[in-house]
Amino acid sequence: MIYDVRHITTYGYSRQVPFARCILRLEPRNDGGQSVRSSELSVTPRPAERIDGSCFFGNKMTTVTISKPHRELKVEMRARVDVQRPPAPFPGLTRRWDEVAALALASSSLAPDSPAHFLHPSRLVPPVAAVTDYARASFAPRRPVLEAASELMARIRRDFTYDPDATEVSTPLEEAFRERHGVCQDFAHVMIAGLRGLGLPAAYVSGYIRTIPPPGQKRLEGADASHAWVTIWCGPETGWIGLDPTNDLIVADDHIVTALGRDYADVSPLDGVIIGPGSQKIGIAVDVIPIG
Repeated sequence: MIYDVRHITTYGYSRQVPFARCILRLEPRNDGGQSVRSSELSVTPRPAERIDGSCFFGNKMTTVTISKPHRELKVEMRARVDVQRPPAPFPGLTRRWDEVAALALASSSLAPDSPAHFLHPSRLVPPVAAVTDYARASFAPRRPVLEAASELMARIRRDFTYDPDATEVSTPLEEAFRERHGVCQDFAHVMIAGLRGLGLPAAYVSGYIRTIPPPGQKRLEGADASHAWVTIWCGPETGWIGLDPTNDLIVADDHIVTALGRDYADVSPLDGVIIGPGSQKIGIAVDVIPIG
């Protein structure tokens, strides 16, 4: 599939802001079955300084400094992305999950995609015994890792309610798990915590899913907004496989990856600091249009 993606973020301030410094992670990745044909990121007011680069995990990252006083900050990203992922393996034919956990723990690689970086607690995914116990119910001894992880994904989809008003970005994982309500960020964090609690490497992925469903298929929850899901390391032969607990889907060509990290803190689309008094309002508009 080829997609045209447009993401506009607008900050409106109640009083003039004299200075802002922001880190933007909005442009899609050019790997993992994705080819970025074109990508453009614009910021208004025009930054006094702009630095384009990438982070350790290979996410595109732009740092901007705005020294012109302003009441509104607008960030717009446009991209055309060709997504052609290889089909996922049959879940029942993947390695046993306990073997995968042992191989991950023994990994000596420190490359960005090494499972070693995604085994341990992170800022927004602390160890939670109740979440580990919840995940353990899907991981019977010797069960194939992708089969077990797919069942965990399906249980989260069944047991949790998608509710945009239930949580905020700052809501702790424990609270989202206890209340069984939240959004894709919460579902991804819960699944990652459960997998890591069992010794399995799991990473947080941000991006988009297609807005217009194929004929006869249900529209996916989370469309017209940034989306989040999980990728799990299934051993050296299989590598990383994406799982979307919000929609109970193994990731294929409906998903567009923007950034990958240990949790949301590593991939936040826009963060930074402003200097100025008053309140702010944020508006986000996303279009993901399949064109062929």
